[in-house]
This record gives sequence, C-alpha cells and structure tokens, in this order.
Amino acid sequence: MSHQTDVSVILVNWNGCALLERALSALFTTTHKVAMQVIVVDNASSDGSVAMVRQQFPQTTLLVNSKNVGFARANNQALELVEGRYILLLNTDAFVHEGTVDGMVAFMDAHPDAGSVGCRLYYEDGTLQRSCFAFPTLVTELWSALFLDRLFSRSRYFGKYQMTYWDMNDTRAVDSLMGACLMVRSDVVRRIGLFDEQFFMYSEEIDLCYRIQKEGLKNYYLPHFSAIHLWGGSSRRIRRESFLRLYQSRVKFFRKHYGEEVVKRYKTVLHFSAFMRISLGMILFFLQRRDDMRDIVRDYGSLLCLVRVF
Repeated sequence: MSHQTDVSVILVNWNGCALLERALSALFTTTHKVAMQVIVVDNASSDGSVAMVRQQFPQTTLLVNSKNVGFARANNQALELVEGRYILLLNTDAFVHEGTVDGMVAFMDAHPDAGSVGCRLYYEDGTLQRSCFAFPTLVTELWSALFLDRLFSRSRYFGKYQMTYWDMNDTRAVDSLMGACLMVRSDVVRRIGLFDEQFFMYSEEIDLCYRIQKEGLKNYYLPHFSAIHLWGGSSRRIRRESFLRLYQSRVKFFRKHYGEEVVKRYKTVLHFSAFMRISLGMILFFLQRRDDMRDIVRDYGSLLCLVRVF
C-alpha cells in the first residue's frame, strides 16, 4: 500500500452518538485496500459523542465546534485538513458495506472523467433507496406539486427528477447524487470549493454536483457498492425545522443557478403545492381522523407562511 492517503472521509455529527459509533465501526471494519484518513467534525453535541470518538476511535481526527455551524460549514472546516486524493462525504446515519470505499476509490482511479461517485443505498429493512436525481427545475417541481411524479412514476417525463423510471441496476452518469455517501476528487473540490455555506442543511450536494458537471466532469452512480442509509436519522428530532430548511435550501439553489425571476415562479409553485396539501390533509383528518394529517397540515401551513421570505 502506498504511503499516500487515498481517501479522506469526513463525517459531521450533531448529537448522534449512537449513529456516529455505528458509522465509524462500519467504515473501519469494511475498508481494507486503501489508505484512509477519517475526520469527524462535531457541531457542539451534548450527548457524549466527543468522548465516544476519543475513547473508541482515537485514530480519527476530531474537530469540535463550540456551536452548531451547520452541515456545509462543518464539512468545509474539515477540508482544510484533508490529505487524501479523494474525499468521501459520509453521513453519520450511513453505514458502508464490505468493500464499498475500496471499490469507489478503484472506480475513481480508473475513470478520470468522474468528478464524483455515489453508491447504492438501502433502507434499514433492505429496500432500495432512490439516490440519483435530475437537477430540479420548475417543471419537475410542478409535477411534484401536482402529484404527477407519483401517479406516473414510470414515465421518463413525470418521473424525471427522482429517475423512478430506472431500476438503478447499472453504472450510469447522472445529474446529482445523494450526499449520504458521496466521493469527490480533492483537486476538483479545491478548485471549485466544497459546500456553499448558504445551504445550512439540504441541497448542498445538488449544488456541488451541479458545479462538478459545469467543470466538464461526470457524477457516476455505482450500483455494485452499497451502504445502509437511515435517511433523516440525524435530523428527525427536529422534523419541522428540517422540513422548512429543505424548501429554503431549494429556493437558494434556484436563486443561485437559475436567477430571481425563476425563484418568483418557483415560490408560486410552492404556494400552490402547500395549499393543495393543506386542503387534502384537512379533508383526510376530518373524514378519517388520521393524526398524521395534522402534522402535514401544520408543516405546509408553516411553509405557506414563510416561503415569501425564503
């Protein structure tokens, strides 16, 4: 093995001690062929995460923030310490399978046109998770608002954003990859930047993949390497705040890459989408007494009130 570091793995943690322990254990026990540097950035956790890392994983580099600076900024802090040819951005609720990191590095070595790669993701119960996306546009957001992406999921037109027309069984260049287990070239990141810190949480990987593609490089999905991803495991505790940040970040992405005029139209789509879901949620709540509809009405009610200031 070369003494050069092949991959620097970055994990950002906020009060996710149990998840972080599982993610690090999986990382160290399934990676064998590459020289690996592991960096953990803790965003002012109060659940013993820092002590756990120091005691159980002393081989990691640990950065401890005095406050929660957000996912994007925390990753950028780690970038200053990166030694590897590649950077693996790994969520604390993502647990890599045997050989995944080794295989992703090997693919990057063999494909110089690859700016980033992502692996197949599974839910905890073993079902496949959608982890490849087209870049969001006004059209894809409108199909989502009208539920057409769900009604006609096999359509290449209506199912374009989540690529639900594809079985995800072959290696393919895609627009965007989920950031739960995303490997990028260090030299490219140093040239274009890692995460835009205006995205406190969500959409930062879409923005990164967009910028990588503008550099003339490709974002590849690799189905032969995999990980479990709980999807929201580290943010479920603040569900409504996470819900609102998701849409706020999407507005920021549209503003950055498509311009203010498109943002105005997108906000109109969001108003329509929220109104539809509030109306349907209220009907289902009163007719079927479904408690889950109460949360949906509250979430989209908050979105309806706040979208104008996004």
